[in-house]
Amino acid sequence: MSGEDEEIRAGGDTAGDGIRGTAQGTAPVPLSVLDLVTVGAGSTASRAVRTAVDIARTAERRGFHRYWVAEHHSMPGVASSSPAVLLAHLAAHTERIRLGSGGVMLPNHAPLVIAEQFGTLEAMAPGRIDLGLGRAPGTDGATAAALRRTERLHEGAEEFPQQLAELTRFLDDSFPDGHPYAKIHAVPGPVQATSPGGVQDPHRPPLWLLGSSGFSARLAGSLGLPFAFAHHFSAANTLPALDLYRASFRPSEALAEPYALIGVAALAAETEQEARRQVMTGALSMVRLRTGRPGLVPGPEEAEAYRFNELERGFVDSWLGNVIHGTPDAVRQGLDDLAKRTGADELMITANAHGGAARLRSYELIADAYGLPG
Repeated sequence: MSGEDEEIRAGGDTAGDGIRGTAQGTAPVPLSVLDLVTVGAGSTASRAVRTAVDIARTAERRGFHRYWVAEHHSMPGVASSSPAVLLAHLAAHTERIRLGSGGVMLPNHAPLVIAEQFGTLEAMAPGRIDLGLGRAPGTDGATAAALRRTERLHEGAEEFPQQLAELTRFLDDSFPDGHPYAKIHAVPGPVQATSPGGVQDPHRPPLWLLGSSGFSARLAGSLGLPFAFAHHFSAANTLPALDLYRASFRPSEALAEPYALIGVAALAAETEQEARRQVMTGALSMVRLRTGRPGLVPGPEEAEAYRFNELERGFVDSWLGNVIHGTPDAVRQGLDDLAKRTGADELMITANAHGGAARLRSYELIADAYGLPG
């Protein structure tokens, strides 16, 4: 076995499909990380990116299966507007952990551009790249229009499958003869194997569909693709969407059986009080975002001093009801219960807090609670 094969196997992909992982320690399912690369008040985007590297390396050392970043725009407190750029940086600072987008908002981009970007990432980190796709803009309508250079926002359910099909054909270099794009190739990509002296790269980033409702669940199932559901901000839809995905699933070259992960907000600290103090920074940040005042993630002192009005308090109580937080044992129990209740094949944890140190510590404490390696 080559050194490269050893590196890929060390990432935990026992199924060999680049999708399914193996639970480590006493965890009920594989654990992964979703990072928004948040920027806290008093900090900078440069520091947020350094923290992202620290989290990715910690996740790799502790046996987390994958690390994803999400595309967001025009949000001062979120520095992940360019997933491909971030992933290239992270690939240079990690060796085994899978890296991916959770996700790229496909309607914001030409499919050929995404195929080229992720083909390049695959060349940088062979066998470690995931391409997760969403159909929302990842921002407000005005920003989406600026991104897409059009006032007509292509967000209709009828258009996303077409964009997905086009992207898939670019990734596989499989447009049929006579198609307008038959002689256009995404490079790096399979076309290089057909050139004189060319050798086929054995890897292609697995496609994932992301969703917070039933549309992507049904589409992922019908195409036989893995599915990632945003439980962390759409908890009421989790069970219906997972049921729909499983009922709609048709075996494919990518998967013989359904595979669904769910994103879950979770933060552990040494004490319940400290965990609550940290997650309140994310709660205040969400209140400001939902009321049209997006900004940097406030610090714990600012969150403690803020006086929520009645409507804001109701939102915070509802939001916190879906954030698993507390001592490591309490968070472990919450994650165990969620995995059992949903039947999810993987849990992808996102930590909502102001500072990088608190988020890093949370991942370490969760890993300790499950007896993960490292």
